[in-house]
Amino acid sequence: MSAPEEEPIIFAPETFQYNKYSLDIGDVEKDPIEQFTKWFKEATDDPDETLAEAVTFATAELPSGRVSSRILLFKELDVRGFTVYSNWETSKKARDIQSNPHAALTFFWKNSQRQVRIEGPTEFVSRQLSERYFKLRARGSKIGAWASPQSQQIEDRTELDRRVSEKEAEFEGVDDISCPPHWGGLRVVPLEIEFWQGRNCRLHDRIVYKRNGEHDPWKIVRVAP
Repeated sequence: MSAPEEEPIIFAPETFQYNKYSLDIGDVEKDPIEQFTKWFKEATDDPDETLAEAVTFATAELPSGRVSSRILLFKELDVRGFTVYSNWETSKKARDIQSNPHAALTFFWKNSQRQVRIEGPTEFVSRQLSERYFKLRARGSKIGAWASPQSQQIEDRTELDRRVSEKEAEFEGVDDISCPPHWGGLRVVPLEIEFWQGRNCRLHDRIVYKRNGEHDPWKIVRVAP
């Protein structure tokens, strides 16, 4: 005999209907990188999309299969893929990537009612590229990258503040703070990219680019919502 169902704490919030645009295979570019660039520009140019570069970055630990995700800020796109920057020594996502180099990204732009999903293997970018981006960061963010043992347990906020103060003292008078060896870029090399346009009654348009390997041609298909 099954246990009785518990009363839900939250149940069926009011449905939001997507009703702005449509998407068909004939509407998209042959290259998904070009299509993403087009949509990303439209999102960044939209004053109602306040953080177009926000992206969900999902990883999975092996052999447990536990999945974790977090919001990062997308920072770089080249012909090979999508790059995010982080601590790759102590963070939870670093441990996941060490056991399973595959990852997924999801962008959601509410005002244009669009999603882009990206799946593929990952690779670390060159030290030169990591240092190039690190130079653009605010000074406080540079110090934070050195000070924070990301994802590791700490006693309290005071411990973090102490670590930051120690690094501020260490780098006092240093104009060009170097990039930590544990910090840098991770590129997701896409094998599948889905462009999702919200439609009424959950009958969304989904156009998917697929390939078996990085050097294989893209196949473009429509999938059901």
